[in-house]
Amino acid sequence: MEIAPDFFDYFEAAAALLDNDKSIMAVSSWNDNGQKQFVHDPYTLYRSDFFPGLGWMLSKSIWDELSPKWPKAYPLWLKENHKGRQFIRPEVCRTYNFGEHGSSFGQFFKQYLEPIKLNDVRVDWKSIDLSFLREDKYPRHFADMVKNAKPVYGADVVLKAYNIDGDVRIQYRDQADFERIARQFGIFEEWKDGIPRTAYKGVVVFRYQTPRRIFLVASDSLRWLGID
Repeated sequence: MEIAPDFFDYFEAAAALLDNDKSIMAVSSWNDNGQKQFVHDPYTLYRSDFFPGLGWMLSKSIWDELSPKWPKAYPLWLKENHKGRQFIRPEVCRTYNFGEHGSSFGQFFKQYLEPIKLNDVRVDWKSIDLSFLREDKYPRHFADMVKNAKPVYGADVVLKAYNIDGDVRIQYRDQADFERIARQFGIFEEWKDGIPRTAYKGVVVFRYQTPRRIFLVASDSLRWLGID
């Protein structure tokens, strides 16, 4: 595994969040949709309901809670045992897995892992205020981004999104509909425990070939985020 130049600085800065916000289970260095064509800003961080894995940090108190029952095949187990707690993840990955053969990802290395963008910018995390990621602030912060995105409907959503300046919001009806839209863009289609990869409140966000953000929004997400 290769790490970004700001790998340790990132985790050091996020440690205070992990210690003080009990709604955060872990801080991850990984974005499942971190392929080169889907990322842009090395300074952007998100909360997620989905455990990203591949380079992450727990607090000692959470480790003490989980370690007595820690299984050998832990990724899926952890996804199913986070008890509603969330995760911090970057837009641009701070780790890169260059091993094509592995127990859990060998079959899709070429499609999803090889194209991952490893951050090459040394971000000064100590100078950045990460308080927006706290449980009492983040829902409004994220809701404002989703609310300001332009809704896109109907067929050919990829073409429509590409021709719009600014962020785009696309609603999906259910898992099958999400998978259909995700396939068109080329992001991860997979769900675990009823949650799409990287999702927060049912919303999956990624860049699309430019700084433009695409928000794939569940039918209930706007209500969960308090958006009229």
